[in-house]
Amino acid sequence: METFFNIRYEFDPQAVHGEIWQAVSQGKTGYICVADANILSLVHRNADYRRTVDEALLSICDSSWVPVFLRCLYGIRRPHYCGAQIFRDLVSSGHYRMAFLGGNAQVLHSLRAAIAPWNPAVAAMPFMELPFLPAEQFDYRAIAGELNASGVQIIWVALGAPKQEQFMQHLLPHLSHGVMIGVGAVFNFYSGHIRRAPAWLRTLRLEFLYRILKEPRKQLSRCLGITASLPAILLEEKSRQIPTAS
Repeated sequence: METFFNIRYEFDPQAVHGEIWQAVSQGKTGYICVADANILSLVHRNADYRRTVDEALLSICDSSWVPVFLRCLYGIRRPHYCGAQIFRDLVSSGHYRMAFLGGNAQVLHSLRAAIAPWNPAVAAMPFMELPFLPAEQFDYRAIAGELNASGVQIIWVALGAPKQEQFMQHLLPHLSHGVMIGVGAVFNFYSGHIRRAPAWLRTLRLEFLYRILKEPRKQLSRCLGITASLPAILLEEKSRQIPTAS
């Protein structure tokens, strides 16, 4: 892993899968952050949230712009591994019993139908709707009780940042097993409730423009926060020496 922008990234998809397999096979608990530009901005602006992200097993680089920044700052090349891709890879692998937390009943129903062709065993896995509450108000003991009884190994959490990372941090002490992964809008993408940007826009790193068109109120506010904090983030990183891998 390497630390950039105050986030401990694992850029190598094989290493990510290795970390997950090792944690699951050893019966460990923990959570993984799928760090997009919004999380990058929130980590910079909120010290408590930074600690939440830092306590994760690792963060994967969901932002296609972070590799561009690293190439400009350090002349190094690193890939990004988006949340939608790790979700598809792990569900399709058929190696794990999983739970899917977040979204409403309609989204979860559509998601189950959409991903069942990747892995028929998904039909018998838990899909749990969560109430609309602040992160501090969930009944974590009850949620963990259901998850522990179901024997799940990977727990997908789709509440959006920063709530999903806070949710995972609060839930962690109550879990007896399972690795949580926060995947933001991925349930909406694969259930068909929000269409993802076309591949050519993603290749040009302009998916955020498509998201703004689809959800202008939510995404404009988010993009303004990212844009406002980005100069300070880059200046702070530029002032550091290149980190060493850990």
